[in-house]
Amino acid sequence: MKKLLLTTTILAGLATSAFAGGHEVKMGVILGFTGPIESLTPDMAAAAELAMKEASDSKMLLDGKVIVPVRGDSTCTDAAAASAAAEKLITSDGVVAIMGADCSGVTTAIANNVGVPNGVTMISPSATSPALTTIEDKGFFFRTAPSDARQGQVLAEVLKDRGITEVAVTYTNNDYGKGLSDAFATAFTANGGKISISAAHEDGKADYSAEVGALAASGSKHLAVFGYVDQGGKGIIQTSLDTGAFDQFILADGMIGESLIEAIGADLNGTIGTLPGSESEGAAKFKEVATAGGLAKNDGPFMPESYDAAALMILAMQAAGSTDRAAIQAKVMEVANAPGEKILPGELAKALEILKNGGQVDYEGASNVTFTEVGEAAGSYKELEVKDGKFATVKIR
Repeated sequence: MKKLLLTTTILAGLATSAFAGGHEVKMGVILGFTGPIESLTPDMAAAAELAMKEASDSKMLLDGKVIVPVRGDSTCTDAAAASAAAEKLITSDGVVAIMGADCSGVTTAIANNVGVPNGVTMISPSATSPALTTIEDKGFFFRTAPSDARQGQVLAEVLKDRGITEVAVTYTNNDYGKGLSDAFATAFTANGGKISISAAHEDGKADYSAEVGALAASGSKHLAVFGYVDQGGKGIIQTSLDTGAFDQFILADGMIGESLIEAIGADLNGTIGTLPGSESEGAAKFKEVATAGGLAKNDGPFMPESYDAAALMILAMQAAGSTDRAAIQAKVMEVANAPGEKILPGELAKALEILKNGGQVDYEGASNVTFTEVGEAAGSYKELEVKDGKFATVKIR
């Protein structure tokens, strides 16, 4: 929490100079600044806020309005705390839309308890549970990250191509972990693979020896870990290596982060995984924009999706010609999909001018945004492998 407060204080100081001199529009940024993915969220927030600053600096947004980001902590795991944080953003801070949340369980809770009842658009950059596809959102929930229904298929394809036919699976015991493990199991067994054991694990434990012992007893050589980079997933891997139970790991998006490599070291070399992303023109452009914007990283997990989530809400606002919450929601699909002029990262000023003049835009952004009829990205995935202590992209799927 100290890190969150410090960061918020710094941002407040920056906002005084960066956003002075215009009418303010508040936008929420709710992510797990504390909790099992806290090493990822500062960069995700920075990417979203980069899009907000880009639009503000252009002086093109609704005749010179500027955006002030207001952060809230989803915790990633505590639905009640996440809902309370979102309630504050909406009722006390008066945000017009919310970039977030991050983890699937808290995202569902915020949408059901706060966002949808208050008619506030939410665009999540990283909530991937298949259950969110059918959420009763009245059109107010979107996500720039694809569903784990797709990630399960991609993981199964990766293993098939690598000749891996049997795995043990452990997943974090929540909506994200269960949804992904089910999707993977369906696709992997359909490809002829065998899951020797599939077992949930709880986050926040000091000792995972019992869980690893049960997984090892299955006899599999490969362990698929569908957990969180700063919590139980990391503990499972470390215990596996310490006991010699496993040394070959398969990871999903919640486990991808530099903090894992920093914690585990060279023993992770050879580990494979998947992460939403591409090497498109937009992805390359985002790296340039992020570097020019002073971000410490330009290609971290879910950073492109975070930039895109914020950009879509901004463009919807301009298309609506209003900061009215319902008006913003009504324009998200319109700016996300064709027809219209293709818009990439760093081109928000151009897009805002087109919309101001009555034109149309097709925002592709950093992650090749195209929404399905329910407002979620179809998405592509990076096949990753840890080589020489770094996650390297092997292939785009």
